Amino acid sequence: MAISKPKVDVLIVGMGWTGAIMAKELTDAGLHVVALERGGDRDTQPDFAYPNVVDELEGSVHRRYLQSLAQDTLTIRHKAADTAVPYRQMGSFKPGTGVGGAGSHWSGCHFRALPEDFRLRSNMEQRYGRGFIPDDMTIQDFPVSYEDLEPHFDHFEYVCGTSGKAGIINGVLQPGGNPFEGSRSREFALPPNPDYLGAEMFYKAAEGMGWHPYPIPASNTSRAYTNPYGCQMGPCNACGFCSDYGCLNYSKASPNACILPVLRQRDTFELRTHAQVLKVNLDSTGKKATGVTYLDATGREIEQPAELVLLCAFSYINVHLMLVSGIGTPYDPQTGLGTVGKNYSYQNLNRVVLFFDKSVQANGFIGIGGAGATMDDLNGNQLDNGKAGFVGGGLVWARQPGAGPVRGINVPPGTPSWGSKWKQAAVDSFRHSFYYEVQGACMSYRQHYLSLDPTYRDAFGRPLLRMTFDWHDNEIKASQFLVDKALQMSRILNPIAVSGDAKKDGSHYDITKYQSTHTCGGAIMGHTPADSALNRYLQSWDVPNVFAIGANAFPQNNGYNPTGMVGALAYWAAKAIRDKYLADPGPLVQA
Repeated sequence: MAISKPKVDVLIVGMGWTGAIMAKELTDAGLHVVALERGGDRDTQPDFAYPNVVDELEGSVHRRYLQSLAQDTLTIRHKAADTAVPYRQMGSFKPGTGVGGAGSHWSGCHFRALPEDFRLRSNMEQRYGRGFIPDDMTIQDFPVSYEDLEPHFDHFEYVCGTSGKAGIINGVLQPGGNPFEGSRSREFALPPNPDYLGAEMFYKAAEGMGWHPYPIPASNTSRAYTNPYGCQMGPCNACGFCSDYGCLNYSKASPNACILPVLRQRDTFELRTHAQVLKVNLDSTGKKATGVTYLDATGREIEQPAELVLLCAFSYINVHLMLVSGIGTPYDPQTGLGTVGKNYSYQNLNRVVLFFDKSVQANGFIGIGGAGATMDDLNGNQLDNGKAGFVGGGLVWARQPGAGPVRGINVPPGTPSWGSKWKQAAVDSFRHSFYYEVQGACMSYRQHYLSLDPTYRDAFGRPLLRMTFDWHDNEIKASQFLVDKALQMSRILNPIAVSGDAKKDGSHYDITKYQSTHTCGGAIMGHTPADSALNRYLQSWDVPNVFAIGANAFPQNNGYNPTGMVGALAYWAAKAIRDKYLADPGPLVQA
């Protein structure tokens, strides 16, 4: 029999970026908040302390900070006619676990979406006609605008100590920034990080193509900083251990460094770790959440009643909890009815590697996770999609988050995969090569969705989440177009060799290779209950005291990393709860 705890005001599932943001905002409002995190507690000291944290074997091979796939995973298939199989070894994406979640092991790239990204379908139809959008493409406009989120983009950047250069402030163009971005209310919290050699060369090559390069907005601090909450951060020392690792230097923004030092001091905040949430409990009507059921660290089943339940776990885990809890109607790709599981999308990522002779000292072991250079000339309205022949845009960027022998060594095309010739190529290439990434948008489609698997169950007896996803012709064409542009740009620099990995016609999604942790959609925000699981405040249409905060709310993914948008949406939802919901609990948007 489950042990019942005293009722609390707010129950948060997950203590990553969104959980930390919501806990800070709602304890500010005087509410008693309990956060349940399935992993252990983590803090910079001792968990990210030097030298233990800079261990490539533990971080990039044994996956110290990631979800245990032996306990809880999902199944994956390309199409509905296939049999889904479990994701048994970390490859394509890296869901985190423990306090900080994926916000501990991310790189730090911190973008805002473009204004036109918020009205993608309308924009495409107005520019090229309805017939330009493939029949099976289910992209939607966001129910919020860039202008709605601008104050929240701004605040999140200042919480993170984001380093960058504004392109437009209050409608006025600023030299050195992105001339195509949405207008900002002020400059970044900190100036850009220093460029590594590959980024310096990127500026030369991009300008040679007639493009407009600018510094990548990076939540890796370029100098000492104190954020609006009083949390102190130190300047990044370019150690090269960002992706897959916690930051030893208080330099990479994370919930652990930027928000939790404040929360841990509050009597109205309680963090329970090693708490595996099994389901959201509903009352007899199915229209109100009464709390959650979870297993504690000793395996006891606990019922935690709450007035408000916030799903702040990794994007697809929020969807899984909604499905196993009976919140909303599961999506049916045959009829198009139902909304929970609908519009799963990902990120279209490729890479171009440039090799030089020994006169070029790239020193790839030096790295700052989010820093570098990029441009938006192939993104948003800058790209002529009609001429290019696909929906969506993307970036080419120079980024060097750090490299090491365990994480892999790039060698020129044609090099044997083992033996003395590979060894010589590795010696010749390791310090004299760098890469440019090609990151594109990923559209949503009728046949790409999340559902419950009828065969496989997790360690707790629940059906696993099933992902049905493959590359669509639109994304394959986009990959080929963007990689070709990156290759053209790269040849301006006269490398001795260059390689690109554009998707080939007929390519299938490969779960064994890391591509991006940018999984999106499944419980999307929209204008009506017929087209979405959540309203514009990320509140469930079906169970109004449940909010699902994360990239699960994206109707499709744009060309940028999602973290900046995820943080802004969390602050947007928190403001709606504080200003509207608490005064009058119930639906914030009438169906």
